[in-house]
Amino acid sequence: MKPMIPTTLAALIGVSLCAQADAAGRVAVRGAHANPSGGVTAGSAVGYRGPNGTEVRGRRVSTDAAGDVTRARGSAATGANGGHYRRGGSTTYNADGSIQHKSGFNAVGPNGGNAHSSGQVTRNADGTYSGSRSTQADGADGGRYDASTQYANGSGTHTTNATGANGNTYEGETSWTRGEGVTHTGTCRDSAGNVIGCH
Repeated sequence: MKPMIPTTLAALIGVSLCAQADAAGRVAVRGAHANPSGGVTAGSAVGYRGPNGTEVRGRRVSTDAAGDVTRARGSAATGANGGHYRRGGSTTYNADGSIQHKSGFNAVGPNGGNAHSSGQVTRNADGTYSGSRSTQADGADGGRYDASTQYANGSGTHTTNATGANGNTYEGETSWTRGEGVTHTGTCRDSAGNVIGCH
């Protein structure tokens, strides 16, 4: 097997690597080193190549002198039909008890449809929290989906906008508050802008 993956994996996990390859189309790498923050960064990853495409997966853990720990992981793949995806996320556990997490993905189908999403959440040392996520998708037939969510300490709002391949649209919003319940509004329109029933 041509060792096409070690350089990609090194960039992915950001550590000094020791690679092992085999004839079955698999490469595994791992490594660790002291980092400039006074801690250690360690990581591992594996890549595959076969008749159905390629895949790379990796993870990393970093510490610092303050006692904070960050864990990250990610993956990417390409299918034989041309579709591909990437996804990843990281979580930082701080010495003061607070946590930050973020993640996302991007995918493209062989027919041209695509989707991507990203989000983050923070929990403060006092237990309060907040977060958000946005997601978009475009169909190969022209349809589109766009949604976002924002929340904090028991309250939040989710909005959705969608357009079908026929031009019909939907706009909706859902809000909630702990102890008060949930409210929802939504409107559907045809391609001419006339209000129609939502199904």
